[in-house]
Amino acid sequence: MQPVVRRVLAIGWLVSGLDIVSKSLAIRFLQDHGPTKLIGNFLTLNFTKNSGAAFSLGSGGSVLLAIFAICAIFVIAYWTPRLTSRGWAWVLGLALGGIVGNLSDRIFRSHNGALKGQVIDWIELPNWPIFNLADSAIVIAALIALLLSFRNVPPISKPHLDGGE
Repeated sequence: MQPVVRRVLAIGWLVSGLDIVSKSLAIRFLQDHGPTKLIGNFLTLNFTKNSGAAFSLGSGGSVLLAIFAICAIFVIAYWTPRLTSRGWAWVLGLALGGIVGNLSDRIFRSHNGALKGQVIDWIELPNWPIFNLADSAIVIAALIALLLSFRNVPPISKPHLDGGE
């Protein structure tokens, strides 16, 4: 297995594992309690379920979001072996882990049929929707992708041909 593939998979497994464990802990310790303030009004632990996307957009759109997530996983699987950049490996690994973390909720936390589960969210900041570690990984992946793009770091470098034109 190529080192870049191992890196993407390792990051993806770590992120999704941490997300799944943190959601299990949120269910166990936060589900039946009100919000728990950790750092004044800045950081609150607040259990909620979300059937939509960020900012509660598309509530009830769990199936469509799950299908989109599955497609994104296939796109990541297609591009990962072609990567030549460590930075872009981090982007795809973080995105993969975040996608798998939230998709697992939609698959395994469903009581209404396939892919209709609600995502567990539990981290609350002021003036921001409640989120989870998977959401954080996806946002960090997007920020790194923007940074790499602004720095003109290509995900796939073409080999330089010697002897040439």
